Amino acid sequence: MFAGQGAQTVGMGRDLAERFESVRDLFARADEQLGFSLTQKMFEGPAAELTRTSICQPALYVHGLACLELLKSKVPDLEVAGCAGLSLGEFTAHAAAGTFSFETGLDLVAKRGVFMEEATSQVEGSMAALIGGEEADVRALAAACDVDVANLNAPGQIVVSGKKEGIAQVIAVAQDHGIRIAQELDVAGAYHSRLMMPAQVKLAEVLRGTDFQTPAVPVVCNFEAREVSGADEIRQTLEAQVSGSVRWSESIQHFIGKGETLFIELGPGRVLAGLMRRIDRNAKALSFSDVESFEKTLAELSAL
Repeated sequence: MFAGQGAQTVGMGRDLAERFESVRDLFARADEQLGFSLTQKMFEGPAAELTRTSICQPALYVHGLACLELLKSKVPDLEVAGCAGLSLGEFTAHAAAGTFSFETGLDLVAKRGVFMEEATSQVEGSMAALIGGEEADVRALAAACDVDVANLNAPGQIVVSGKKEGIAQVIAVAQDHGIRIAQELDVAGAYHSRLMMPAQVKLAEVLRGTDFQTPAVPVVCNFEAREVSGADEIRQTLEAQVSGSVRWSESIQHFIGKGETLFIELGPGRVLAGLMRRIDRNAKALSFSDVESFEKTLAELSAL
């Protein structure tokens, strides 16, 4: 499982790069391709700069794949049953599955980040997390306030997205719709809503010019919560998720339905491991993003 935007944190990857040559090499390749020091922004910030959509998306992509290569080098007999990623993380998942190269994916996420950052500057948007409500009630509330359902993260945890005034209206009346907590998120814009359509149109053009291979392991897409393997459907689903809903809970349940019980989150923050407790408490979720959590993950894997 690969992290999405919002998981980034200043210092991400620094101790891994100091300890492991493979991580340093991958970070150096990213810096060279991008033409600026992404790793300096990852290691040193400031937080406001790392949080920019055009910076955090390639940062999370590179960090997630560095963690994967490190894991594979230390656990060579690890059998990967499939990949999934939250929003931006879906691109990382495809790179991990061999749908496209590290370099191709980095180019895609760098452009995606720029396109989405441009879209956020065109209209004042926001997002809100709604805790404790039924999906039908949240959808009715979103429609009444003219905002969109952005993320179906886990049972009882849904995020809505749209114009600032619409999100304020949602928060004001949420409890009247059976929602226990409604909290505005500290984000730059209305991701996964119709306000991202300008970014989606630009990304679609880039995706049309990109070659895709059949993933070596199953990849479940956000937009339809199903496995995708053909080039055309991969393009379509990566395009659609820019303004469409992230059906994360269903995506994970897809793998659980296939009998998978062990999930490993690659990326800072442990957000996805936390969501797993809401999705299915019987599944085990490990998470690592730095040396300490990597060593803990290795110990837990060796004990299984």
